[in-house]
Amino acid sequence: MPGRPEIVCICGSTRFVDEMRAVNRDLTLAGVIVVAPGEADELITDEQKTALDALHLRKIDLADRVLVVNPGGYIGESTSREIAYAHATGKPVSFTDPV
Repeated sequence: MPGRPEIVCICGSTRFVDEMRAVNRDLTLAGVIVVAPGEADELITDEQKTALDALHLRKIDLADRVLVVNPGGYIGESTSREIAYAHATGKPVSFTDPV
């Protein structure tokens, strides 16, 4: 679709929420549509985590590519699953730090 901005899905550990917010801001200011993990101010239940994980896979479906925010090269279990899903669906995956 000509003229449509690129859509990037940010993935990464929730321990890097500040870094993900910074990447979101920078991409948005560069004219990119950003879809990012949901945030919760309190602890969530296992059921909520499962629902949020499934929702994030749908966000990957919407994106043109995936950007993994991985300071120090860290990639956790959930992010590893998201990367595998992105690869399986043919989405390009890049990283903010070397893996």
